[in-house]
Amino acid sequence: MKIKALIDELKKLADPKRAKTSSRFFKTGEGQYGYGDIFLGITVPVQRNISHAFVSLPLNDVEKLLKSPIHEYRFVGLEILVAKYEKGDQKIKKEIVHSYLKNKKCVNNWDLVDTSAEYILGDCFFGRSKKILLKMARSKNLWERRMAIVATFHFIKKNKFNETLKIANILLGDQHDLIHKATGWMLREVGKRSPKTEIMFLNKHYRSMPRTMLRYAIEKFSPQKRKYYLRSKNEIKKRYRRGKN
Repeated sequence: MKIKALIDELKKLADPKRAKTSSRFFKTGEGQYGYGDIFLGITVPVQRNISHAFVSLPLNDVEKLLKSPIHEYRFVGLEILVAKYEKGDQKIKKEIVHSYLKNKKCVNNWDLVDTSAEYILGDCFFGRSKKILLKMARSKNLWERRMAIVATFHFIKKNKFNETLKIANILLGDQHDLIHKATGWMLREVGKRSPKTEIMFLNKHYRSMPRTMLRYAIEKFSPQKRKYYLRSKNEIKKRYRRGKN
């Protein structure tokens, strides 16, 4: 399997009109989180189909894709990594985790994180030390922080919630909207499996939680329960403002 054939296939499917839409959607303007990212304009299902066709691409060629400034090359590269990881033996899994961590600076948009972190890092660190994930949760790099919380989706699916809650606690004071959304999403997934666990966490932290994080976390609650948390948070915010004046 040759990397040139894969790249030729992707170039052939490029859609300039869709590329412009993707560039806006993924915030590639100056000062935005995706600044400098280049899009060809290929849909996700098509990219996944291509990755499945090229899953035997050698790891060194996959790493070349990850280092490309073109978003779809990186997405397809990560999809290939995930497929190799899932099919590989322990030796191959170890090589892929090493490659992923070595090239994590290339996993630099939310869709790239979400399509890979759970399946590679989550699986790798399940049942092992979580020090690397906890370190990433405290990183100055936005995407490493998102990797840390999204990786715990693997744990959540195994009904193990402690690491999600630990990392969510670290990220409570995060300033970025994409971290608020990802953390709220993971808390919501905890709540689907253990409502009591999510409620205990929220009751302790909702007052200090960013509003977007809270909204995502309580999305599946009853209207009455959502209203309770949002109204209570609003009242606290108003009292805080009055106290400053």
